[in-house]
Amino acid sequence: MIVRNEAVAPEVPKAARGKLRRWWDMWVVGGVDHDDVLRQIAEDSGWSGRYAFLIVVSVAISLLGLLMPSVAVLIGAMLLSPLMMPIIGLGFGIATLDTREMRRSATALIAGSLIAILLSVVFVWLSPIQTITSEIAGRTRPTLFDLLVALLSAVAGAYALIRGRGGTVVGVAIAIALMPPLAVVGFGIATWNWAVFSGSLLLFLTNAITITLTAALVARVYGFGSHLSSQHTRWQLALFVAALGLLSIPLGAGLRQIAFEAVAQRQIGEVIRAGFPEGSRLGALDVDYDADPITIRAAVLTPRIEPGADARLSAALRQRLGSPVDLHVDQLRTSQDPGTEATQISRAITVKSATAGQSRERATADLALIAGVKPAEVHAGDDGHSLAATAAPLAELGLDGYRELEARAVRALPEWRVTLTPPDAVAPPGIAISEGVVDGRALDAAAWGSARLNRGLRVDGGTRAQREAIAQGIVSRGGTAEPGAPGGAARLEWQAEAAPRAPE
Repeated sequence: MIVRNEAVAPEVPKAARGKLRRWWDMWVVGGVDHDDVLRQIAEDSGWSGRYAFLIVVSVAISLLGLLMPSVAVLIGAMLLSPLMMPIIGLGFGIATLDTREMRRSATALIAGSLIAILLSVVFVWLSPIQTITSEIAGRTRPTLFDLLVALLSAVAGAYALIRGRGGTVVGVAIAIALMPPLAVVGFGIATWNWAVFSGSLLLFLTNAITITLTAALVARVYGFGSHLSSQHTRWQLALFVAALGLLSIPLGAGLRQIAFEAVAQRQIGEVIRAGFPEGSRLGALDVDYDADPITIRAAVLTPRIEPGADARLSAALRQRLGSPVDLHVDQLRTSQDPGTEATQISRAITVKSATAGQSRERATADLALIAGVKPAEVHAGDDGHSLAATAAPLAELGLDGYRELEARAVRALPEWRVTLTPPDAVAPPGIAISEGVVDGRALDAAAWGSARLNRGLRVDGGTRAQREAIAQGIVSRGGTAEPGAPGGAARLEWQAEAAPRAPE
């Protein structure tokens, strides 16, 4: 009995496997018109005039969406997705070991990719905008999540082609987004930015390789390449596992770095805030994790200057992060002066002057830090020597404070013409009149704000002579103002209509 059981027992799972295999071959694989699928792929996976035209249009739309930046425009480029079919064709060629199809698809893919990169380089060279936008930055740090998206999307795309569900391919094209990473590769070459170039190239290769091999695997599951031997199947599986394993190494490191930065950013903010008195505010924070040691630049608005804050906070951050840091905190003391009702700012630390030949990227980052905004919100002028930004709203600051911030940016960036615009919601400064003399600092701030915001001021209250004198003082300083209505103390109000812009 024992011997009989030992002989029969292995036959049960083997029979079950055979039954499952017959069911799959009959009801799943049997319902696929393999010749029709391969014919359709062969028609669309090679080089053609239509394919070249779509490459040009797609890369142009991609660059516009990246530089604007606009997600809607990028989706339009993704929908074209001319590179998808050569990649799918290469995958099916691997699945069937059709060397002719592999050669046709690979040629079309490589030629299309090179054309897209070259056109991107030319377009970026010709473009007046060469700033790293949020859409460009988002394609320079691929992670394991990107590999998973490419893998699952490739399964959906291959299934859609095999089962004749073409509508699914549209969603797959949007999810994978092959052309935008190639456009970013060209942007990195045109701007000589190695980090942008290498990151976007890794993202494109991750998508292309994962889609190719996953499509080959799905094709084998659906009976394509059934004439191949088990040795060929093992070779294909080994290629799939090895390629994804190699890609997982840099992508896993990228995911780990992003996770570290997310936690570190929160910890840095907590440590800096804890190092200053109650009522202090962290105005801006810029961290360079690629530097060695980690470079941290921050601006804090505080009611009391804290001597030695850099050294004390650096020691706390080294212990918290477990890594050496280079910390520099600009302390901006805020106080209310009842005589002027304007917020006064005094710098606690001397701003380091920019080095000669400072790059636009570094200058943009510095101005963004001072303005309290993201680097993507800093705009470079067409002349290549000017930068402009709108400062982030800070409740403690009035026009005089924002004017001082612009002066600080000018000192920090001596090689650039810097324009810092205050937020629209900022109130005009208060007007102090002592023994018939108007506070000149308030007039300076008012004129500066009027010019930067392109808005006129109205002088209300006081005597008629005072209203006219204040308005004239603002105009003589480059602003726009006119006398208003009497009643109460002299004060400034924004006019409802934007002031006409003076000719430059």
